[in-house]
Amino acid sequence: MFEYLKYEVNNNIATITVNRPKALNALSAEVLDELFEAFMAAENDSDVGAVILTGEGRAFVAGADISQMVVLTGIDGQTLMKKGALVMNHIEEISKPVIGAINGFALGGGCELAMACDIRIASVNAKFGQPEVNLGIIPGFGGTQRLPRLVGKGMGKYLMMTAEIINAEEALRIGLVEKVVAAEDLISTCESIANTIMGKAPLAIKALKVAVNQGIMLDVKTAVALEGEVCCAPFCSEDRKEGMNAFLEKRPAKFESK
Repeated sequence: MFEYLKYEVNNNIATITVNRPKALNALSAEVLDELFEAFMAAENDSDVGAVILTGEGRAFVAGADISQMVVLTGIDGQTLMKKGALVMNHIEEISKPVIGAINGFALGGGCELAMACDIRIASVNAKFGQPEVNLGIIPGFGGTQRLPRLVGKGMGKYLMMTAEIINAEEALRIGLVEKVVAAEDLISTCESIANTIMGKAPLAIKALKVAVNQGIMLDVKTAVALEGEVCCAPFCSEDRKEGMNAFLEKRPAKFESK
């Protein structure tokens, strides 16, 4: 199905693996195109309830493909940046939860890819950074915006201006990842989280993503008004009735909405 990705669906979880281990899974234009297609496939597959994104070998994604970028003109470079930003936005905006399983280097475009996920779980040997200034450029796949939103403006500027590479524990401390686990437990941990989320009301999960992703860019009063609008759909659903009745009857809820 893909040349540079592995795409598998098991137990309602789509696992997307960037598969260019000799290039440390660098994000070429072709990989970006395939990532867009893979996440579109997961979004459109009614059997998929959650997505896990990871990398083959010792890297999650070590960055954009510099060997491809070095020959680009300024206009070509801008086109590539727009393509990358489009892919990151697409990953962030699909209605299903996306869990990043950060198994190694997540640098430059790889860190930006991780930040487009809803939740990031890192192995103990993961490394993070935005070293673009070492190359005479800045993050162009959304990093200048997502990183400060996750770790704060000062820390975001520090990491991008110094190009410092940090380990998984530091990433956890500053809020760049949600959990750090042993390498051998990474995928099983992500699957466990995916299964937990898939056990909740799907319409509520979709609405929650919209409220958080859109609301974080607004002032608080406008964002709260957005929340009020977004919460209407799940509140009017059969899942809401099922969830509340299950709570009152002290039994597990059986959600059926997609």
